[in-house]
Amino acid sequence: MTTANKLTILRILLIPVMIIVLYIDALVIDTAFLNMTVQQIIFAGLFILASLTDFLDGYIARKYNQITTFGKFLDPIADKVLVFTALLYLMVQMPDRVAIWGVMVIIVREFLVTGVRLIAVEHGKVIAASHLGKYKTLTTMLAIIMFLFNDFGLTLIHPNLVWVTNIVYYIAIFFTVWSGFDYLYKNREIILESV
Repeated sequence: MTTANKLTILRILLIPVMIIVLYIDALVIDTAFLNMTVQQIIFAGLFILASLTDFLDGYIARKYNQITTFGKFLDPIADKVLVFTALLYLMVQMPDRVAIWGVMVIIVREFLVTGVRLIAVEHGKVIAASHLGKYKTLTTMLAIIMFLFNDFGLTLIHPNLVWVTNIVYYIAIFFTVWSGFDYLYKNREIILESV
């Protein structure tokens, strides 16, 4: 098994650990660190660690020619489950800021893109990630990390600074929609061939 695939599997294994942490009552201790509980700090730390494995496995796979069919299949699934886990957690924690409509936009886009990729595989084509898709991933991860760390302590400076995180989140939703439409448009022939 390649190093890249091991990192992908590690990312998948971190996801249930993130969820289990939320259910350990002994960890619900308020700390002075950004007004977060120990649970929230561990969850956020695990999310960052898992996100780093996403960057590393792709880098290692390309640099050391470790691109495999297993990795092509599992890596995007691991990414989506990681992001969905964090977004659903945030939706419960702060529904006024991470509203269900925004989460659903992200989830629906990911399912559509995955569906098109599966159709492309049946036609023997591999669709590479676009720049828009990379911007979407970057802004989504950044928004999630900012939310998880209570706006990076910006609210300790002034409560109204939550708008900074909110803007990053809405930029992520913008790139989610734009990259989704762009993806469907560029691959319309593959979609029409399968109808």
